[in-house]
Amino acid sequence: MFRLSDDLALVQTVDFFAPIVDDPYQFGQVAAANALSDIYAMGGEPLTALSIVGFPIDTLPIEILTEILRGGQDKVHEAGASIIGGHSIIDEELKYGLSVTGRVHPDHMLTNAGARPGDSLVLTKPLGTGFVTTALKRGAISADVAVPTIDAMRTLNRDASRQAVALGVKCATDITGFGLLGHASHIAHGSDVTIRIDTARLPVLPGALDAWRAGATPGGADRNDAFVRELTDWGHTEPFHEALVIDPQTSGGLLVSLPAPIVEDYLSRVPQAVVIGAVLPRGEHAIVLA
Repeated sequence: MFRLSDDLALVQTVDFFAPIVDDPYQFGQVAAANALSDIYAMGGEPLTALSIVGFPIDTLPIEILTEILRGGQDKVHEAGASIIGGHSIIDEELKYGLSVTGRVHPDHMLTNAGARPGDSLVLTKPLGTGFVTTALKRGAISADVAVPTIDAMRTLNRDASRQAVALGVKCATDITGFGLLGHASHIAHGSDVTIRIDTARLPVLPGALDAWRAGATPGGADRNDAFVRELTDWGHTEPFHEALVIDPQTSGGLLVSLPAPIVEDYLSRVPQAVVIGAVLPRGEHAIVLA
């Protein structure tokens, strides 16, 4: 955060990656929504974006890049922001993303340090994007099975963020590459609490279970597991749920810590949100799975 005045600050973020879906327009939308998510996770509103492109000009037609940029621009416009420039390089692997600048009121910013014991934890999008997109790349599932996942990844976290800010929420984070447990651990450490997650309540994308059973586990899952293994009381978690909570997400939802009096109000405003756990006083582990 860069404070400009008592009631205005800038927040900035950058994110880009290689394609995880075949359609270039959809890839542009997913990559843009993913980059914009960090602004929403801070309670901000995006203002401007810069495109970041790595493109193999000798092996792919320029029309593919045109569609990627069109998808990204449409999603940025949906967010109420503008793309004002960017930078491209010739690269052996296609990559695309955004550097985004947003605005936020310094007193209403969402951080990972505001969770308090007694809060409920709410997740605003289902999990499993890593399983589904990996299976799609390997041809282990059909394209139609992946449609709900692509739609989820293209969906902005705007409404989930705005409603949290409107209700005076102080703590949230977005769920992306570190998986649910990796990002939950940031809240646990930042707020000096323990996070309890009820695995039976976790929302799951259609096709994610079948993709996991087919062995479609992203490479990043191993790194996520190594990071959270000793931080977590795994209890008697079933193998699928154990894999699900470390599955790297692309453009996942927000994990929001809600004081008890406003939980139902938030759920009524963000219909897709699901209570998945609670905030506990700091214990032996940063995270407890139940």
